[in-house]
Amino acid sequence: MRKYLYCLPLCLGLVFNLQSFVNPVQAQTLTLDSCLALAKRNNADIRASQLDVQKARAVKSQAFTRFFPQLQLNGMGYVAARPMISFALEDIRSNDMRDLLEAIYNVFSQETDVSDRLELMKHGFSASVSAAQPVYAGGRIVNGNRLASLGEEAAALQAEIKMRDVLEEVESTYYLVVGLKEKEASVVAAMTLIDSLERVATSALANGLATRADMLQISLKRNEINAKRQQLASGIKMSCRLLCIQIGIAYNDSLVFGGDSLLRMSPVEVDLKGGQLSQDIHRPESRLLQINVESQKLFKRMTVGETLPQLAILGIGYYGNAVRNDVSANAVAGFSLSVPLSDWWNTSHKIREHNIRIEQARVAEEHYGKMMSLEEEKAYNDMVDACMLIRSDSAALQLARENYRLAEINYSAGVVTVSDVLQAHALLLQAENAVTDRRVTYLVARRRLSDLRGEQ
Repeated sequence: MRKYLYCLPLCLGLVFNLQSFVNPVQAQTLTLDSCLALAKRNNADIRASQLDVQKARAVKSQAFTRFFPQLQLNGMGYVAARPMISFALEDIRSNDMRDLLEAIYNVFSQETDVSDRLELMKHGFSASVSAAQPVYAGGRIVNGNRLASLGEEAAALQAEIKMRDVLEEVESTYYLVVGLKEKEASVVAAMTLIDSLERVATSALANGLATRADMLQISLKRNEINAKRQQLASGIKMSCRLLCIQIGIAYNDSLVFGGDSLLRMSPVEVDLKGGQLSQDIHRPESRLLQINVESQKLFKRMTVGETLPQLAILGIGYYGNAVRNDVSANAVAGFSLSVPLSDWWNTSHKIREHNIRIEQARVAEEHYGKMMSLEEEKAYNDMVDACMLIRSDSAALQLARENYRLAEINYSAGVVTVSDVLQAHALLLQAENAVTDRRVTYLVARRRLSDLRGEQ
């Protein structure tokens, strides 16, 4: 029985290996929505921006602690070879005072253990706790907390921008993969047409209606299409690897992108007059520009606060025998007031620098506000242009298909040559690829416009 038990894991391993050969790994299809969901969870840039938000929150919490008392606990102990304070009766210089103290000591020395020498600070310890509650620090505590709050808001806005940009890149790469697969499908269909044409040409050659040159042209066209197919396969693999990096998953050959056939959809109707453009800009970038102006103003207030009086309430508690031989305890309360007098000359130049920074922030806010409006208008025009080109290229595709159909009919009737058919076929493949490229351009432009407008 023990031998059989030892053989059981080996038998189970053989069974699982046989099942892997019988049932190979099935292809995993990832749609656009699943790619976007994976990117939100796994993308390195998005995760880094989220960590920046957490870091900004930690800085804000750190700044908030400045409102609370600053507590400090101190401890000390020492042992000296000789008392640091030693005093005897013979050390008194006044003869009258020394004679008086000696007389008093001689009277009471027999009844007490008092020595004629005073020795202090030979050994001892002390423990103290101090608390400082800031009352007024020139507004730097309040303004520092406001700066920390603006920093947290800026980090959240930057994370939102990074999320938007990454998802836009993921969607663009996804469309690129799907577009390349559409082109690959067109090349496969083209190869089928070449096979059909080759069969017709072979039959015509047997009947003396075609020449060896016709077969050579068909062979050259086949090699050209095979080369294009290999290029498309390499492009698809590299694009899929890039998309896997963007969505944060490992690449494998079983992954399939593009199960929803977005490239076959018809573009939506758009306002060709541009009446849909938004007048007000409510993008995260505009708020970041406002935060830049506000933060520069707060930095100026922080600099001014360095020249204002600072008031704090102090409290100290003491316990030990660091000075006296017996243990004692005490507590002290007070306040601290400091007024800087000589820093105003340096601070005046700092304030002038902050005023320049504030003006620069305002100029940047005005300039980039106009640029964002222009960027939205450009994205809208790109979408409109792509939509119009899709319509014209779709019409050209219909003409190319009809031209190829007539070329096949005429070739079968002996009216045209193989070169005419191959040329019509090349125009057809070129028209199909043009429509695919236009659709990808349209989808990317539409996503860009939606992001700039803050639409979902």
